[in-house]
Amino acid sequence: MKPFTALLGAAAGTHAADQMALATLPLTATLVLGAGPDLLGLLVAAQSAAWLLVSLPAGTWIDRMPRRRMLIVALALGLTASLAAVAAAATGQVFLLGLAAIAGASGTVVYVLTSVSLLPSLVPAGDLPRANARLELARAVVSLAAPFVAGLLAQHLSPTWGYALAALGAALALVCVLALPKGAAPTAETGRPGFANAIRIGAVFVVRNELLRGISLCAIFWNFAFFALLAVWAPLALGPLGLDPAHMGLAQSTYGAGLILGALVAPVSARRLPPLVTLIFGPAVSIIAAILFLAAPSGSGLILAAAGYFLVGFGPMLWAICQTTVRQLVTPSPLMGRVNATVQTAIYGVRPLGALAGGFVAAQAGLHAALLMIAVAFALSTLVIVLSPLARMRALPQPVVGDAQA
Repeated sequence: MKPFTALLGAAAGTHAADQMALATLPLTATLVLGAGPDLLGLLVAAQSAAWLLVSLPAGTWIDRMPRRRMLIVALALGLTASLAAVAAAATGQVFLLGLAAIAGASGTVVYVLTSVSLLPSLVPAGDLPRANARLELARAVVSLAAPFVAGLLAQHLSPTWGYALAALGAALALVCVLALPKGAAPTAETGRPGFANAIRIGAVFVVRNELLRGISLCAIFWNFAFFALLAVWAPLALGPLGLDPAHMGLAQSTYGAGLILGALVAPVSARRLPPLVTLIFGPAVSIIAAILFLAAPSGSGLILAAAGYFLVGFGPMLWAICQTTVRQLVTPSPLMGRVNATVQTAIYGVRPLGALAGGFVAAQAGLHAALLMIAVAFALSTLVIVLSPLARMRALPQPVVGDAQA
């Protein structure tokens, strides 16, 4: 099996396991364990907190250990977590289910950061856009399918079958990772710094690099806006738009369609368009989406909302693939894990703030004011790119000289 094919198979299995676990957790907690909204909220929060708490230390481990070994550890953790979740459901242990949720999400965090850091050593620099697009396509497809599959299993069999499928996905991913070539750990810095100082070095590199700083700020503003949108979507759809739950879900599902189409188009756009076009288009099209949401209450609500969700899937997916490639090219391999972890932590740190802000503004000033705030945040994410060197990038940068060992 070719190295990239093995990584692609591992990506499909890992994201299938993660998304099935994400969709199965509330069903298992509610239908099997009888958890109420308060306990369910704690379980979901525990699952999502791993992205914020684990990313920075994981980035340092990735830069110090062979990356193939890190992938094996990540997938073994995910497999163990899925099996533990089945045991928790069978024995009625909510605490064990929470631990399994944290462990499984932690495995996904380590896998994602490691795979992004490993990819430049598996494919030539010129093939990175296409390779990143294929990995994102695998994630988008399973993200769209997992909630539907989990719902069918819960209705016709048992919610815990979702965890069985998650375990299968993690096991298949582990088999694929074992096919990757063995490699040494990335070259360590001279006089290896302490753990906390190593994390600081990665963060400083992001802040001082103009390209990485622009990417990070754009992602922070965009994720703030998107999670504010998620927070106000239900009251907007069920209130002013007059949608029933089925049509509400239908409108939101176009987001997944946008993600998939964006991943399919990305390799073509990377060949035919300069990076600056994609890097500006991604956040800029989100402003159009915000305008559509603002207009939805006074127009054809379902169509405008569906178009808005499609745009925030399509454009930002193109942007995500392009900026990931830029990050991989401008970051030395020995710093790759920490740089990716720093960006990831900033993104996941701002997401709950966006959700809280969306809910607060909607409650205090109304849904229209919250949608205006979302539009402004999307505009700021675009402005960051326009004012940075990213807006002048007519070709992808040459890869930095550095250790490329896995």
